[in-house]
Amino acid sequence: MAKILKDLRPVYVVGVGWHRYQPLSDTPYVMLGLPAIRQALADAAIAWPDVESSYIGTGLLGMAAGRAMLKHLGATGRPLVHIENASASGSAAFRHACIEVAAGIADVSLAVGVDKPGIVQRAFTKTGIGNLADDAIVPFTHFALLTNEYADKHGVKPQDVALVAVKNHRNGALNPNAHRQQARSLEEILGGKPVSGTLTALQCCPVGEGAAAVIVASEDAIKRLGIDPGRAIRVTASAASSEGAGAHATADAAITKDTIADALKQASVAPTNVDVLELHDAFTVEELHYVEAMGVCKPGQAIHLLKEGAFDIGGQMAVSPSGGLIAMGHPIGPTGVGQIGEITLQLRGDAGPRQHKGAKVGLAHMVGLGAVCYVHVLERP
Repeated sequence: MAKILKDLRPVYVVGVGWHRYQPLSDTPYVMLGLPAIRQALADAAIAWPDVESSYIGTGLLGMAAGRAMLKHLGATGRPLVHIENASASGSAAFRHACIEVAAGIADVSLAVGVDKPGIVQRAFTKTGIGNLADDAIVPFTHFALLTNEYADKHGVKPQDVALVAVKNHRNGALNPNAHRQQARSLEEILGGKPVSGTLTALQCCPVGEGAAAVIVASEDAIKRLGIDPGRAIRVTASAASSEGAGAHATADAAITKDTIADALKQASVAPTNVDVLELHDAFTVEELHYVEAMGVCKPGQAIHLLKEGAFDIGGQMAVSPSGGLIAMGHPIGPTGVGQIGEITLQLRGDAGPRQHKGAKVGLAHMVGLGAVCYVHVLERP
């Protein structure tokens, strides 16, 4: 039987940092990534030479982006790995940093995500093997169809799904690192720029630029470096998977169900015992699919719990208190790392106006084009 994170030595998040997610600007990516890393180092109260390895998650920058960035912190000669895994690039970087510390290869490791929008050709366009619907079913059309299907199947209006965006824009308005920082009414969201079907621009994630950084450490490092153990949040599960045979229109929900189940089993946590949930909500209907796939409620019930406020900050479970991809933004490389940072703040009790009272368990979920899925569980010791 394969070992899981809990079988190895404990891993803790000890530092988090961001550069605000924002629309494309003239700011070089190096000047996005460095402030996030420096903030994470300051948060952990350690120095750059204390970091023994670095994992850089990017989806849009091209080769060797980390080397040109990290040299400004000082040349330490420590291992550096670049990871591209579509939307899950940052999540993959975090997972491998955790594995390295858990295995005892390093005591302190950095996971950083940084990206800027650009023209990137997806590899599957170069395979020479086309699909009949490549030009017709683009992502927003796909999720517009899933929105209609969900509404029809469960007897709700497609417009009701936009309530996910109302909640997440409200949360984003409380987050100084969010791309979108304005609360929106349902009328504003429905009246926004049409995208596809009932989907409007404010129901879809903005893909901008930014950075997020997380530092993980062992118990030995926490003691040796004088890191405050009261601010260290344990990573109790890391699960990853890729798409299986027979993929269909709801493949993302299917892979999510299996990967979250794996992570929760590793952590010995029931779905309803998760206090803070950060999801890959690139489009509003995804939140409903993934909450149901997680086992929080039966199929079709998520929309009703949403209306009752169960997923609000202060509700049964805070879902995307950062604002999620819809309001926090989705700069690709940083997204999964930023989710870990948000959960860390929540479990420390440091999330300010976004704080979900009494949060002890958090779960971060990301799907990547392809599809891959990464899920992490964090707990307050």
